[in-house]
Amino acid sequence: MHGQKKSRHRLAVASAVLAGLTAALVVAPGEAPAAAEAAVTDYSISVDPAGAGPAIDDSMYGVFYEDINHAADGGLYAELVQNRSFEYDPADNRSYTPLTAWKETASGGATGTVRVVDDSGRLNERNRRYLRLDLDGNGDGDSGRLGVANSGYNAGIAVRAGEKYDFSVWARTDQTRGTPLSVELRDGETQLARPLRVTARGDRWTKYSGTLTARATSGAGRLAVTASGSGTVRLDMVSLFPRDTYKGRPNGLRKDLAEKIAALKPGFLRFPGGCLVNTGSHEAYEAPDFERKRSYQWKDTVGPVEQRPVNANFWGYNQTYGLGYYEYFQYAEDIGAMALPVVPALVTGCGQNKATDDPELLRRHIQDTLDLIEFANGPVSSPWGKKRAQMGHPKPFGLTHLEVGNEENLPDQFFTRFTEFRKAIEAKYPAVTVISNSGPDDSGATFDRAWQLNRDAKVAMVDEHYYNSPQWFLENNERYDAYDRKGPKVFLGEYASLDNRFSNALAEAAYMTGLERNADVVKLASYAPLLADTNDAQWRPNMIWFDNTASWGSASYETQKLFMNNVGDQVVRSQASGTPATSGPITGAVGLSTWATAAAYDDVSVTSADGASLFADDFSGDDSRWTRAAGTGSWSVKDGAYHQSDAAAENTLVTAGDPAWRDYDLKLKATKQSGKEGFLIAFGVKDTGNYYWWNLGGWGNTRSVVEKAVGGAKQTLIERGTTIESGRTYDVKVQVRGRQVTLFLDGKERGSFTDDKTAEPFRQVVTRDKATGELIVKVVNAQDASARTKIDLGRDTAIASSTARLTTLQGAPDAVNTATDQPIRPRSSTLEGVGNTFTYTFPAHSVTFMRIKTG
Repeated sequence: MHGQKKSRHRLAVASAVLAGLTAALVVAPGEAPAAAEAAVTDYSISVDPAGAGPAIDDSMYGVFYEDINHAADGGLYAELVQNRSFEYDPADNRSYTPLTAWKETASGGATGTVRVVDDSGRLNERNRRYLRLDLDGNGDGDSGRLGVANSGYNAGIAVRAGEKYDFSVWARTDQTRGTPLSVELRDGETQLARPLRVTARGDRWTKYSGTLTARATSGAGRLAVTASGSGTVRLDMVSLFPRDTYKGRPNGLRKDLAEKIAALKPGFLRFPGGCLVNTGSHEAYEAPDFERKRSYQWKDTVGPVEQRPVNANFWGYNQTYGLGYYEYFQYAEDIGAMALPVVPALVTGCGQNKATDDPELLRRHIQDTLDLIEFANGPVSSPWGKKRAQMGHPKPFGLTHLEVGNEENLPDQFFTRFTEFRKAIEAKYPAVTVISNSGPDDSGATFDRAWQLNRDAKVAMVDEHYYNSPQWFLENNERYDAYDRKGPKVFLGEYASLDNRFSNALAEAAYMTGLERNADVVKLASYAPLLADTNDAQWRPNMIWFDNTASWGSASYETQKLFMNNVGDQVVRSQASGTPATSGPITGAVGLSTWATAAAYDDVSVTSADGASLFADDFSGDDSRWTRAAGTGSWSVKDGAYHQSDAAAENTLVTAGDPAWRDYDLKLKATKQSGKEGFLIAFGVKDTGNYYWWNLGGWGNTRSVVEKAVGGAKQTLIERGTTIESGRTYDVKVQVRGRQVTLFLDGKERGSFTDDKTAEPFRQVVTRDKATGELIVKVVNAQDASARTKIDLGRDTAIASSTARLTTLQGAPDAVNTATDQPIRPRSSTLEGVGNTFTYTFPAHSVTFMRIKTG
């Protein structure tokens, strides 16, 4: 996953949840539904059915799964007990203790001690901690009980009336007559199920199980396990699973989440990440002095769940590995998706950027990867094929693709190690495609170097990742048109527009028409991330959101589903007219800002191209000419300079001048006083969500980047490495001419760019579905105006039916799907009057798929 590579500078502003205004579909011949659009723009689409474009692989669109946003424990993994083996630790999250999510409980006057211990009495070497109850034996008969209650995730354990829940616990007791255990499921004083009674017997670890049937529905349940009598009883791996998991599998998946993913009909499942694949230590789990923060190593995640170790998840919480490699392979098979695992390359990414130089460790990881392929594909007579069979799957999974590494920012160090993996895999398993990557961004020095290395080595496929503004996606539809048709193929493993509004989904949909048009280059593509717990998310946007009791697809989920369920087999050549647009000069006011940095600015001047003074402030007076745009920071004039003194504040933007300014030079002096980064010099400022700024010393004082914000979402236009020194005064100049910008630092040019790309809102692609004999005309209209479009299918096209099937997504651009309201959802209808040529008006802010039957 993307990790922190896109710093907080690049995250979109939070969305306002607005009610979507979606017109009902009442279709007249040749026309879209009636709607109150402000304007209509005329377009044309010409289709050449004889013009065979590239074939589209069945696996083109898939899903990327990473345990971010609590996607596994408390999410897709159906376990309802949090911290079931008492392994939480401050190393995972500084708020954690071994009793996180647990609370001591007693009744009937019972007393004793409750503590988590790590000693030789443990369940096994990989599950080191357990709960020890020392019972005083002074309780009031059977009602005298001492134990613990688990709060589950978020609000509590969610159960539904009539549903069955399978309980299990590993226990041992020093009492020769055994120790009675009571298992209760409650919501406050309400008993949610009839208590379960089991008796632990013997001073050796034994698994006990039973079933609780919910009498009532609750989202705030607590599971209590208590013991009566005297002596010592030890408990570990306290578990509660819904019986109704996806496909009824034990240790299975939460059904509603698994079904929503399956409904996408993904062609592949990329797992397990993401940043957690290649961050932290690459050493193996070796008790007792194991490194909690380890890269994801597949052998830790197979075998009995009670023997799988835990890990400190990169995203700041504990990871149990209850959902492991076997479960991933099984789920991919269940949903008909190609399994696509990612293994670490011994170069960390996601802000860590460290290469591990240990030949023996490298050899071990390469062998682990060969063993992984054997686990997936080997016969039951092989060591790892036998392991797979023991877990319940004698038949090979049929692994065909495997990725080495994820978003490494050190391309040369990564590629040296990748080459060793590739040689070993191709020597033993030549049929497996080994995938490389191009780092964490869509462009820049790392991207260019990585692609050069991949091209020179004739790598089969390269994984690209990027998260950008909606504007970027609208502007870059032709990105892959110019890629080398004979070079490495592209796996677009992670991409998204930076928010979950419908306008973001529209921009992504427009971009996907370019992916399909270039299906001979882009062989695989997956939106990311896939899942997010709405109570605890580390990243936004996400495709599917959930809480303990419900799940819902975002607007992007609906567009992804529409494309993934209507791919077709082959691109049909087509052309569309563009939107009439003029690209005027960059205009706007100027601004100053900081990010986690204290700085002082002085001698700010703005001069027109002909030398006339537009603005000047040497701060010999007050700051009345400046407007605080961001509402943060501590700005004041002192000692003849403008100081922002809060070194913790982020985005402290103040602005001055006229939004109509054009063709000017902005000059100023800037001095960093303290903090993590450098300066933010804004120009072309329209308002708080639309501007440019030169981010000098951003990303932890490592880079100089010009970012363009449109609607609050940013995209990078130019970047280079830069470090800003504290206490040193810099002369900064930004020269704006038309749409060209030139940057100067201390009198030296530091780069220039021309912002001349057009954000085309009307995009289309046509594919053929050979199984149904249909042309699928896919049109995205991401603008306020409806698009009256003449569609020409060619006079030689045999139209088998004058009725076309339509699926439409339409709504307000700011609409957001929530748990209680999903304004962005597909609407099905029919269109009459289809012929070789006909006219259809595509609604404003819409995605429309038109399936036309041909003979």
